[in-house]
Amino acid sequence: MVQDTTLNPPASPTRAAPSVALAPQAWLHRPAQVIDGASAGPLAGLRFAVKDNIDVAGWPTTAACPAFTHTAGAHASVVQTLLDAGASLQGKTNLDQFACGLNGTRSPYGAVPNAINPLYVSGGSSSGSAYVVASGQVDFALGTDTAGSGRVPAGLNNIVGLKPSRGLISARGVLPAAQAVDCVSIFATTVATAARVLAAAIAHDPADPYSRSLKMADTPFGARFRFGVPAQPVFFGDEAARAAFGDALLQLQALGGEAVPLDFTPFETCAEMLYGSALVAQRYAAIRDFFDTHEADVMEPVRGIIAAGKDYSAADLVDAQTQLAALAQQAQALWQGIDLLVVPTAPTHHTIERMQADPVALNRQLGAYTNFVNLLDYAALSVPASLRADGLPFGITLIGRCGSDWQLAELGQRFHHASGLPQGATGVPLPAMQAIPGLSTATTQVRVAVVGAHLSGMPLNGQLTERGATLLTRTHTAPAYRLYALPGTVPPKPGLLRVAPGEGHAIEIEIWDMPLAHYGSFVALVPAPLSIGTLQLADGGSVQGFLCEPLALQGATDISHLGGWRAYIASTRAAPVATP
Repeated sequence: MVQDTTLNPPASPTRAAPSVALAPQAWLHRPAQVIDGASAGPLAGLRFAVKDNIDVAGWPTTAACPAFTHTAGAHASVVQTLLDAGASLQGKTNLDQFACGLNGTRSPYGAVPNAINPLYVSGGSSSGSAYVVASGQVDFALGTDTAGSGRVPAGLNNIVGLKPSRGLISARGVLPAAQAVDCVSIFATTVATAARVLAAAIAHDPADPYSRSLKMADTPFGARFRFGVPAQPVFFGDEAARAAFGDALLQLQALGGEAVPLDFTPFETCAEMLYGSALVAQRYAAIRDFFDTHEADVMEPVRGIIAAGKDYSAADLVDAQTQLAALAQQAQALWQGIDLLVVPTAPTHHTIERMQADPVALNRQLGAYTNFVNLLDYAALSVPASLRADGLPFGITLIGRCGSDWQLAELGQRFHHASGLPQGATGVPLPAMQAIPGLSTATTQVRVAVVGAHLSGMPLNGQLTERGATLLTRTHTAPAYRLYALPGTVPPKPGLLRVAPGEGHAIEIEIWDMPLAHYGSFVALVPAPLSIGTLQLADGGSVQGFLCEPLALQGATDISHLGGWRAYIASTRAAPVATP
């Protein structure tokens, strides 16, 4: 007899959630007999789960509402596609009821805890899918994303959340939350796995009214890129999150990025419209037939949110759509001169107890940087950034224009691997980086300039050669730098500082070509106060290389006049011996 671990419906859909310590209800349906995928394919050997608003033939679909439960007659299109690609389906996961929420506590089957600290929320509505990935129970999982449900749980659980451009993955067989702006999302512990799944899942589906074929950007952003950030970011008093975001921006700059502060008012206004305008009528329309006859079976605050959609007229919806189009025009102007946006995935993190005491206001905080993305037809990728000082995960989201999915994945992978974080809550280190499948001209090598202890023949040169790096050339920086011998460093190291025009020297450097797959592990070895930034070359070009924080140069010796570290080392060895 096949064992079925499907949860029995609770006695009342509005009863209090069970204790997290006793019932971390990430799974809603996990049969002993999994559904095997094809014996061969691009995803062969991978295990996956799906959020329980996605149909699987012969399995119940509950949308976390017992009264709504029915047995699906066919696989959702994306489920069939992934099975055909070789992945095996392990079960279905818990969610905020009817995919309405960003915190993971709005389920009558129990709150899904955070995978790192179970006292905190997991993020929702794709809470169960994020949890089973972060805890290593599956290799990837499907969620859905209307207002951030494919990103917030990723950011709060130290995993990757890929929210593709709308319409890339068929939503046929997926119960919508707001059909015009919904999309299927992907959770994984690495960007490479998420991108691999996306590549297998992309398919135009004429049976899905919002499916579309898109021209995808197929070249990386490059060694130098500009990213827009909120000029006045909000963290709702969470200083640990503020500090973590600041550190993440520094890391992006070390990867060649330039931060561009932007007035985020158009995005903020757009985000407020998702629930504060007639656009919320889409929530009601998605389950209108069920809701009109079973309103009492829907738990609060989901019931009140969906019911609000009944109060708007058709004219109200037209007005809201016109206002949204106007905001999109304003937002488009902000894209001039930038390649992408970078925001905190979630600006703060709440305990389950606090969330349940104030479920509407605190849930709204979690969506501060997510609600506008689908409304404005952008692609997004949430990647882990750090573990905060209090041990909680912090993630950032890279947001790009529609069709920029592969570009975001390439940059997101470099950022994630430079973090040195483990995979989810497993403690397993990140594997080597992989090529992003959709980039036809993807860079497989990265050039990095070294100025001191990593020069050929110097003590740390092995950190380059053991990663397969090869020396390209010896050259000089532009005459815009000063070089200092840092005191007390072992082995001795210099600090390179960019200075004002007319105050610098051309400094000798070496440029090495390193496999991209090993670049993240190399950057992770760079100790403070050194960092990786963009160096200007004598020939007018630029390359990533070592720089130093100005404050670290107190007490350092200015050796710029010698023109490079080799000359300095030679001078110390050739120092005359004192005559007796």
